[in-house]
Amino acid sequence: MTKSKYGNKKVVHDGITFDSALEVKYYDHLKHLQAQGIVTSFELQPRFVLLPKFEKNGKKYREIGYNADFTVHYADGHSEVVDIKGMVTQQFELRKKLFEYRYPLELRLLTYSKIDGGWITHDELKKARKARRALKTGG
Repeated sequence: MTKSKYGNKKVVHDGITFDSALEVKYYDHLKHLQAQGIVTSFELQPRFVLLPKFEKNGKKYREIGYNADFTVHYADGHSEVVDIKGMVTQQFELRKKLFEYRYPLELRLLTYSKIDGGWITHDELKKARKARRALKTGG
């Protein structure tokens, strides 16, 4: 088992290599939603060009790309791009900003929190943790 750049162990599931066990868990969640008819289809590792390659003053610059974890298409007609993250890096924050500028699709950054009921966005998780801290400290 190899490790990805952030210490996650790569996992092979259904013959597919995922970057983490958390991605596998979301993949299985999507398959369950698809069986229920909520999700019509989904793609793994969709690639988005955030900045195309270019040349300036004789110097060539490579494109800046972003590989998300999933693109999910729902029965109600909407689609979203999903990235599963245990933590958010500065590099990802920049990629997210470039993605948001360039693409009309919604980019959802999800993690799994058992205490908060399952799949949750990172923003929702921050709010929930802050509320729990406030309860502990009485304020």
